[in-house]
Amino acid sequence: MALGEFDLIGRYFTRPARNAVLGVGDDCALLAPTPGCHWAVTSDMLVEGRHFLPTVSPRRLGHKALAVNLSDLAACGARPVAYTLALALPRVDEVFLAGLAEGLHGLADAHGIELVGGDTTAGPLNLCITAIGEVPAGCALRRDGARAGDVLWVSHPTSGGIGDARLALEVFRGRLALPAEAFESVRTAMECPQPRVALGRALVGVATSAIDLSDGLCGDLGHILGRSGVGARVQADAVPRSPVLAAQPRDLQLECLLAGGDDYELLFTAPASAEARVRAAAQSAGVAVTPIGRIESEPGLRVVDARGQALPLQWRGFDHFAS
Repeated sequence: MALGEFDLIGRYFTRPARNAVLGVGDDCALLAPTPGCHWAVTSDMLVEGRHFLPTVSPRRLGHKALAVNLSDLAACGARPVAYTLALALPRVDEVFLAGLAEGLHGLADAHGIELVGGDTTAGPLNLCITAIGEVPAGCALRRDGARAGDVLWVSHPTSGGIGDARLALEVFRGRLALPAEAFESVRTAMECPQPRVALGRALVGVATSAIDLSDGLCGDLGHILGRSGVGARVQADAVPRSPVLAAQPRDLQLECLLAGGDDYELLFTAPASAEARVRAAAQSAGVAVTPIGRIESEPGLRVVDARGQALPLQWRGFDHFAS
């Protein structure tokens, strides 16, 4: 007999509530806020063919769907608490569902959070997650706090950089080929990002602004500059990159680094005097951070090479309706 909607939810997505007052199975979830904290709430939708390829494994898809939401919480310095899932499926495929649930629950367990509700329906494959976190009142990292003189930092894996996810996409598009090991490395970056939750929390009270890198460094930095009313100078050659990306032609490197997207690292600003605190925060979170530029009072974004020569601003962030 075909698996029905409520059997599907019960089999793959219902787990005992640990932190929620009431979790999956009722009209609403009930959460108890911590006194003195603000809720941080974010939603991201992943649509097949737009946000992920049909070749991605169900487990990695489940991981990424939650990871991109936890990355938003990280950019606010919030502690993740719970999440909901709205899932549209073209048909019931239990092998797919088992892998998807494994990816979701694995990352959720790693961050001590739980699925507390959502919805399922028939339709083209897409996943929409709403993640809820909390941050001490008045302490959230925001996009509007950058000030002239602040240093611009980006997080990255200790042995890599940003831009690998875009490089993997170019392989899928047939623009270039990579050896198997190198391709698997960049494909993992694309399909299995690691949200920098611990770093975001450690930067509360240290960083002046923050955003997660989802649509490309230049585009996402533009959101900080616009909200803060400042400009920035980025040193393109200082942006960290993996050995795989560093082996590519320079134009492709810059495209992946500055307009790549899907990195889910943190781009943030902090006073120059806070360098030791920034590095201590990164060490406590087990990630690397690299300074890549400065915030300036003159509006606009300026990208320069190692000699200080301006590079043409031909890169822009991803836009779902302009791309």
